[in-house]
Amino acid sequence: MESFNQKVLFFTLAVILIVHFSEHYHAEAKIDDFTTHLISRDSPLCPFYNPSETKYQRLQKAFRRSILRSNNFRAMRISPNDILSDVISGGGEYLMNVSIGTPPVPMLGIADTGSDLIWRQCLPCDDCYQQDEPIFDPQKSKTYKTLACDDKFCQDLGQLSSCSTDGNVCTYIYLYGDLSYTSGNLSSDTLTIGSNEGQAASFPRLAFGCGHSNGGNFDKKHGGIIGLGGGPLSIVKQLSSKIGGRFSYCLLPLSSASTASSKIIFGRSGAVSGSGTVSTPLIKGSLATLYHLRMEGMSVGSKRVEFKGFSKNKYSPASAEGNIIIDSGTTLTFLPQDFYNDVESALKSAIGGETTIDPRRIFDLCYSSLSNLQIPTVTAHFTGADVKLQPLNIFIQVQEDLVCFSMLPTQDLGIFGNLAQMNFLVGYDLKNNKVSFKPIDCSKH
Repeated sequence: MESFNQKVLFFTLAVILIVHFSEHYHAEAKIDDFTTHLISRDSPLCPFYNPSETKYQRLQKAFRRSILRSNNFRAMRISPNDILSDVISGGGEYLMNVSIGTPPVPMLGIADTGSDLIWRQCLPCDDCYQQDEPIFDPQKSKTYKTLACDDKFCQDLGQLSSCSTDGNVCTYIYLYGDLSYTSGNLSSDTLTIGSNEGQAASFPRLAFGCGHSNGGNFDKKHGGIIGLGGGPLSIVKQLSSKIGGRFSYCLLPLSSASTASSKIIFGRSGAVSGSGTVSTPLIKGSLATLYHLRMEGMSVGSKRVEFKGFSKNKYSPASAEGNIIIDSGTTLTFLPQDFYNDVESALKSAIGGETTIDPRRIFDLCYSSLSNLQIPTVTAHFTGADVKLQPLNIFIQVQEDLVCFSMLPTQDLGIFGNLAQMNFLVGYDLKNNKVSFKPIDCSKH
C-alpha cells in the first residue's frame, strides 16, 4: 500500500512539474514579442491634451519643445560626465503606459529614444513634484529591492552613482539640460507593459530609478520617463535577451484621426523587412544613449546636395561617429547650417512660387499654400539607405494660411525628427547595429 501511495505521489508531482514548466515556457514565448501604444502628447487620448487649444497652438508648443531639445542635446555632448536624458524633462512627444511592482502600479511615462534610465517618483518623497497619479510606494511591492553598490547597473552609472551613507545601497542623480533633476535609489522590480493583443507582458528584476527627490519642469500628468535609448540602463538593452534587441514604431501623420494612436513593437515582430525596406548602420557615438546615423546628403528631385558638417564646431561628432541622430522625441529635423542652406535653396528653386514670412520667425521657408505648387520628392541619403520623404514629412501647416518647410538649421547636432519619420515603419536592431525604414500607412499597421 505504501508503495502504491508513493507511486501516486510521484505521478502527481510529475504532472504538476510538467504543467508548471509548460506554462512557464509559453509565458516566456509570448513575452518576447508584443505591441503597445505610443500616445502622442497632443492626442485627446493623452492627459496633456488641452481641448481649449487649437491644433496650431499645440503645434507651436511642439516646435518650441523641439528647439529646446535640440539646444540641450548639445549640453549632453559638452558635459559627458553628466547624464542629460530627456533634455527638456518630459518634453518628448510620445507616452507609454507601463506598471511597476507587485501588485502592478500604473505609470504614464514619457517614451524617449534620447534617454536611458527608467525612473518614477517614489515614497518617501524628500522633494517631489506634484503628480496626478499615485506616487509609487516601494514598501507595498512584494518584488521591489534596492540594488547594491557593486551591482553591474550601478557601475554602469559611473560618476552618477554613489553609495548611501546608511548602507550598501546604490544611489543615483540624473541632471537634465534644463536643470531639472531626479535622484534616489537605483532599484529593481517587475515591469509590466500592456499589449495590444490583450495580454500584458511582465519582466522581473528590471533596474529603474526610484526617485525620492525630483524637481524642475516635470509635468504633474506623468510620473516618470521610459528610456528607449542605446545605453545599458534603457528598457531596450535590459530586455535585449527577451526581445532580441529589436523594436520598431510606426508614427501616425498629424492629419490622422484624433482617436488613433501610434504603435511600438518589441521583439520578433519589431524586425522591419519586405518590399521597400532600406537599412543603414547604427554608428557608435561618443554617447551610447543616442542613435547615431551617417547622412551622406539629400536629393531634391534629381538635384543631389552633399552633406556639409560642422567643421568648425569642436563639439560636433566626427564623421566616423555619424553626423546625425534619429530621435522620436524631437518633432522637427535639424541640419547643419551650410547643408541646410543648400537644401533649402534647391527646394525653393524646384518649387518656385511666391514665399511668405513666418510671423513667429521659427521657419525660414514658408508658403501661404501648397495646393497649386509642385512639391518634389526629397530623398534623405543615409549610408546604404535612400529614404524618400513625402510632403507630409517635410512640410507642416503651422496656421490656416501658412505652410512651412519643417527642417531648421543648427550649429550643433543634426537630428532626424519625428515628422520626417511619420508613415514609416522605423526599426532598430541593436544586435545587428542597424536602423531600417519601410514606407507604410501607419493608420493601417
